[in-house]
Amino acid sequence: MDSYSCSASSAYVVVVQTPINWFSAPWIWKKYTDEVFNVGLHDQTFLTGDGRTRKDPTKPYGSGGLMAPRKALVCTTWNAPREAFDEPSNPTLQGRSLADILSNITCTFRFCGFEVLPEFGIFDIFKNPNVEADLAAYRDHLEKHLG
Repeated sequence: MDSYSCSASSAYVVVVQTPINWFSAPWIWKKYTDEVFNVGLHDQTFLTGDGRTRKDPTKPYGSGGLMAPRKALVCTTWNAPREAFDEPSNPTLQGRSLADILSNITCTFRFCGFEVLPEFGIFDIFKNPNVEADLAAYRDHLEKHLG
């Protein structure tokens, strides 16, 4: 088994800690997912396709994941302030939530059968950092969702 899929498939919780650049994870995340998740598809350790089959195309798309009961948690750092999210008058995000913006990451995990835990964001890291409070909130978030 490839070392990528071995390490990810044996983990109980996968934590993705990433900065957000241009409203997405950096390119290295895409490279990682292409390499690791494609191996997991090829050797059928992560999933067995999209869930549907030619014999039964009524199965739900995205139901072929094998990673349950594993969990995934996405933690991100942002230049954007927290107030920019969920705010319809924001000219860029236009009411989108943190979960909306991170769906390109979380859908990949759900597709493979992971339970996606509530995301965590650290905001305004350049213009108004609050490192101590953010770290305390992150510890609380981990404790709440991972025990």
